[in-house]
Amino acid sequence: MTLALMMPQPVLADAWYAFQNSNFVSGKLFVGILFVVSIYAWTVMVAKWLMLKRARRAGKHFINTFRKEQHPLALFLKQLPFPNSPLFKVYEGACTAVGIELEVRGKESAELFVRGLDRNLKLNPYQLTAIRNAAERSIADQALELEDRMGFLSTAASAAPLLGLLGTVWGVMDTFSSMAKAGAASIGEVAPGISGALITTAAALVVAIPSAVGYNYLAGEIRTIAVQMDNFADELMSALQREFLKDQG
Repeated sequence: MTLALMMPQPVLADAWYAFQNSNFVSGKLFVGILFVVSIYAWTVMVAKWLMLKRARRAGKHFINTFRKEQHPLALFLKQLPFPNSPLFKVYEGACTAVGIELEVRGKESAELFVRGLDRNLKLNPYQLTAIRNAAERSIADQALELEDRMGFLSTAASAAPLLGLLGTVWGVMDTFSSMAKAGAASIGEVAPGISGALITTAAALVVAIPSAVGYNYLAGEIRTIAVQMDNFADELMSALQREFLKDQG
């Protein structure tokens, strides 16, 4: 028992010990940069997840409400708001284009709203194509908004391991350079430098793994909403064709 107490106790090789023994530039500075990147990546992932969750809920509510109406323009004329739904923004863009096309045909600018759901209003196939193009532009705009800051997550997932590897290689080079200057060195003198060099790789993986998982999950959710917008645009255009091309050859 006495002999065990007299023996030197091993230093706890934890992350904080490795960080303390790392080089300032290749260790502490790189870890600091990775820490900031990690905080921002988590902020982006949480904010994007909350936004997509609201978009899915609002989109489901909107599509159910839309399908209960007998006329495709009913919700637009009622001016019911669905602010968190990308589907509604596509619908709003298409309905605005309907009003523009009716005005082009010589109607008064507010006739669509004055006459409401007048079934005598007609559009030709070229005008319906213009409305479809407006809906597709709205889809593209919503897709860009949904993908905002996703590029950062992709970059963090791919670049963080390279940054960590650079810090590790740099730290190992410093350690071996110090060994060369000092001559022969014991494992106790070399180990702190090696552990300090490896801390940047560990920190990089802590950044890269959640970023990669979060990016793949969020990208899948965005693709789902994008498909829903495309499907809704097809459904809306079919409804508009049935309504406004009625009794036309």
